[in-house]
Amino acid sequence: MSGRRATLVGGFAAAFLTVLGAASQASADVRTYPLAPGASVNVRSGPGTHYPIVRTIPAGSSVPIRCQTEGESVSGYYGTSTIWDNIANAQFVSDAYVQTGSDGYVAARCG
Repeated sequence: MSGRRATLVGGFAAAFLTVLGAASQASADVRTYPLAPGASVNVRSGPGTHYPIVRTIPAGSSVPIRCQTEGESVSGYYGTSTIWDNIANAQFVSDAYVQTGSDGYVAARCG
């Protein structure tokens, strides 16, 4: 293999591994939290009850919190909160139904 080709291949491999490592680190930072006992929770396409329901998570489940954002105020099992947890792409649940152990943010803000 020529020196230039080896450099390009090596550079590509290094860039790929850097991106792969960053993605692995980001997924490693996502924590999972239990939902309120006995509550099935609606997952919405945005941070408010006026957004469409995408799916419903059954009682006894846990959810990953990728990031959090402010939205509509909701009263639930764990009090009243304006924090919405992003659990997947375009999928949000009210933090009032998630046992995070905090009244504030426990993850990075959605950007």
